[in-house]
Amino acid sequence: MKRLSSSKRVVVNTVVKGEIEWERRPGGMLVQKRNMGDASSAPMIKIKVSHGSYHHDIALPAQSTFGDLKRVIAQETGLEPKEQRLLFQGKEKDDQECLHMAGIKDMSKVVLLEDPASKERKLEEMNRNQTVLKACEEVSKVRSEVDKLSEKVIALEAIVGVGTKAAENEFLVLTELLMVQLLQLDSIEADGEAKVQRRVEVRRVQGIVDSLDKLKAKNSNPFSSGCNAVAVSNKWEAFESGVGAQAPLPSSTIPSSTRITREWEVFD
Repeated sequence: MKRLSSSKRVVVNTVVKGEIEWERRPGGMLVQKRNMGDASSAPMIKIKVSHGSYHHDIALPAQSTFGDLKRVIAQETGLEPKEQRLLFQGKEKDDQECLHMAGIKDMSKVVLLEDPASKERKLEEMNRNQTVLKACEEVSKVRSEVDKLSEKVIALEAIVGVGTKAAENEFLVLTELLMVQLLQLDSIEADGEAKVQRRVEVRRVQGIVDSLDKLKAKNSNPFSSGCNAVAVSNKWEAFESGVGAQAPLPSSTIPSSTRITREWEVFD
């Protein structure tokens, strides 16, 4: 058996500088894993990204992946990577696929589409926000009307407070107008913040009605002392949406000594 001469002898010196990491490319080739820290040394390419009527010029290392491209696009468009679909030459690309392996070169064109499910979720959220906004505007209109009625109640309270007797009809009209606003609140389809605003306004109207009823009792009997005054308590029935309506007081709950009639005795 012949021995190899020293001139034909192959010596391989291996210097290990840490464990080598490998990755499998889309074509099945096993290559050394890229070190993203060295990406700055890789050649940069510019990619034209088309998104509807908008166009974006994205520059990044040639050895980047489509996932890397999505992250850069997210910074430009605000569209999250999971909401993006990237198409090159009519085919959707996977996040792990490398740009240069797919044939991406400088000034190549990539089409950006928004994921249909994500687009539908955004549309539903937008419609929901518009509904809430509309309900808030309706509550605001009611609030404006209640402000006007509240000023009238305050003015009426000032009149009664100085001992001047006000017409009974004024109390009736104000109460009816406040109840109309309460029904208006009940008709508003509200959710989220609008529902909270509606609940606050309902309690406000109920409080004004309670104050108006007490003021009416004081107006009917202006000479009654504070200790003998009759406190009027309103009971509220709940509508289906939670808005309260004033329940009529049963006649049995009003003491006979405090009933008010319109039959007046004429003195000499």
